[in-house]
Parts: sequence; C-alpha cells; structure tokens
Amino acid sequence: MNDWPDRRNDAPEERYGRGSTGTEPEGARAMPHVRRPAPPRQVPPQQYRPPQDYDAPGPSDGRGPSDGYNTGQVYGHGSGGGRGGAGRGNPGGAGGRGARAGAPDWRKRIKIGAIALVATALVVSVSTYFWADSKMRREVDLNKVADRPAAGSGTNYLIVGSDSREGLSEADKKDLHTGSADGKRTDSMMILHTGDNGTTMLSLPRDSYVTIPAFTGATSGKQYAQSTHKLNRAYSDGGAELLVRTIEYNTGLRIDHYAEIGFGGFRNLVDALGGVDMCLDKPIKDRDSGADFKAGCQTLNGAQSLAFVRQRHQEADQDLGRMRNQQKFLNTLAKQAASPSTVLNPFRLYPVIGSGLDTLVVDKDMGLWDLASMFWAMKGVTGGDGQQLTVPIGNPNLPTRSDGEAVAWDKVKAKQLFDQLKKDEKVTAVAPK
Repeated sequence: MNDWPDRRNDAPEERYGRGSTGTEPEGARAMPHVRRPAPPRQVPPQQYRPPQDYDAPGPSDGRGPSDGYNTGQVYGHGSGGGRGGAGRGNPGGAGGRGARAGAPDWRKRIKIGAIALVATALVVSVSTYFWADSKMRREVDLNKVADRPAAGSGTNYLIVGSDSREGLSEADKKDLHTGSADGKRTDSMMILHTGDNGTTMLSLPRDSYVTIPAFTGATSGKQYAQSTHKLNRAYSDGGAELLVRTIEYNTGLRIDHYAEIGFGGFRNLVDALGGVDMCLDKPIKDRDSGADFKAGCQTLNGAQSLAFVRQRHQEADQDLGRMRNQQKFLNTLAKQAASPSTVLNPFRLYPVIGSGLDTLVVDKDMGLWDLASMFWAMKGVTGGDGQQLTVPIGNPNLPTRSDGEAVAWDKVKAKQLFDQLKKDEKVTAVAPK
C-alpha cells in the first residue's frame, strides 16, 4: 500500500519538489496566497552602469540591476544617499555619479563681503559718534554774552588753557608743580580763525591790558563797572562768558565757539596719545613749572608737556615766548592726533577721544563736527595752510597803577588785523611771531 500522499512517490524529483527546474520558488507554488516578487526592472542599456564599489545602489533605488531576492540595500547608503546616486544627496546626478560642482561665484562673494564691511563700518561710526557726543561737556552758554558784535565771515574759535586743577590729587599737584591756588585763571588764549583765505592762529597774551565791560557777578549778583585790567582778570571775575565778552569788545570779532582744557585734562590727553614729539633748539630748565629738558628731539609725556607749555622764565620776552612754545606744541599735538597711526588705531583713538572729551569744556552749540573742524584747522596751520601770529604789541612792559606790568597792544596794527579776520581777508598786518 502506498503510504505517500497523492502525487508523492519515491522519485527524487517528487520527494524534494521540482528543485531548480521550475521557474518559481517552491514556497510560492505551495502557498498561492503569497505575493510573488516583481521581476527586476529592466534598465535601458544606455542608463546602466556597472557598480564601481560596494556603495553602488541596490534595487531599492530603482536604478541598478537586481540582486535576486534582495529587495533592500546591502552595502549602499540608502536610497539616493550613495555616491553617484541621483537621490537627494546628489540631485544633479543621472544614472551614476553626479555632475561635478561648479566653481565658486567669487563676484557674488566679494559683493556680499563689501556690503558686510560697509554695514559694519557704518554701525561702528554711528556708535562712536553718539558715544563721543554724549561725553562732550557743553557748559558755556554764549547766548548769555551781552552786546555781541555782528557775525563776520569765516569761523572763530576761542581756545583757552586754564590752570584748573579739577581732578588732580594733592600728589598730582605736587608732581605737576601746579600749586593749590583757589579759583581759575587762564594760562593761554588763542583765536583760531578759519575761512576761505586759510587759517590764522592768533595768540592773545594773558597780561594784555584791555577794557573789561560792565558785568553782573554770576554768583553774587553784584554789579561791576567797566574797568581796565589784564585780560586774565576777566576770566577770574566772570568765567568763560565774561572772557568772551571782553575779547569781543576789544577785537570786534564774534566768537562762534569756545573750548577750554585744564591741567589734568591736558596731561591725560597727551598720555593717551602716547606723548608728543618735540624738537628743542636749546636746553630748558625752569624750577616753577618743573621743566627740565635737554636740547634735541624727544618725546614728552603728559607731565613734561604741561611743564613745557607753562615755563616762561628762560624766555627773553617771558609770556610772549611762552605763547610761541604753546603754539608750537598745540600744532604738533593736533598733527599727531589726526595722523593715520592714531585715527586708524582704535586702541589709541578711543582713549584719545575719551581723555580729551572728559576734560574739554565747550559751548552749548559746539558739535562733534565743529570740534573736529577745529582740530583739523590746527593741524592745517602746522602743514603750512595758514599762519601763526601774536596780536601786534606796542609795549610789552607797560607799567599800570594796580596790575603791575602789562602788555599793551599796537592799536593801529591790531585793528587792521582784526578787520581782516572779520572780513575773512588775507592777513597782511605785521605781527611778531
């Protein structure tokens, strides 16, 4: 009796199935409910490229040849992720390795870089402007000055160096030889005129014997009659406003802007600049100011610079000689402050601006552009774009009744000079330098 099920016998081909003679797997024939795998898609000859390495795409990407029953990925990087694939990793590829990326667009990169550079410079400039503007000490109100002359052509700056000891400790006063006198006095006064006919820097001796107009004391409210005294007295009695009024009264020039710096601010400004280079034609030694310099070129720090501009006892004409030294020093200082080594170096520029503005007292209408114009004009005088003068002197040792010896102006030549400045004409008045 045949124990084998129907259609089974001992024949090998029957015992083990049809083997490889059939076109379908045995499991598929025995289980008709199982879906047969789709035959591999035929790739056109022109699109087929043999795999170059183990990362070649498998049948899952629908591009390469079939690997038999394998419908996944054996060695590749997933669909579209393999090298040379046409998936998301290489959208430009077609049937194999993608096209080589193009060269960088340098014109576009340069344009973007230039825009970023300009934007950065603009932000830094605007920020610096507002920072510097906020530090300006606008404490002098020229609108309070009475009986002012009519405005002329060009711009007139009154630059004052005072002996203010603001911010100085007792040790500083000793080191700087400033003493501890109360109140404030002027140590130097200059009118800087700018216009179409160049720049003129005109020094006014502090001992000039001038008329001080009647005024009312700012704190006492006391009325003071018109008087004749040294120019320095106007500043001591009525501050910057009375000084401006006195200068306007005696020169006929309208002062457009006012700038004043004290001892401490002067020292700090020079130190922030890294010193000022000065060339001296003779040695200087002055006990009162503390000056002690050898002849020749040298760099003066803040304390040494202050001693240099204050010393006068070695000068044959005392205050007049000191004014010449002050003019020379301020021109050199302005030139160095406006040099590329300062302007283009933020580590030097910002300390210089900060030190100068912290102690520089200006009028309420002075803007940063006005201040910059003033410094550029001073620099221009050094470069030959203008001239340095002292008001014409008639008598440098005029005896007075209550002020000792004073300096008397040459009224004729002085008036000619002031008229030329007011009309912004070429200065031809003879005045000693």
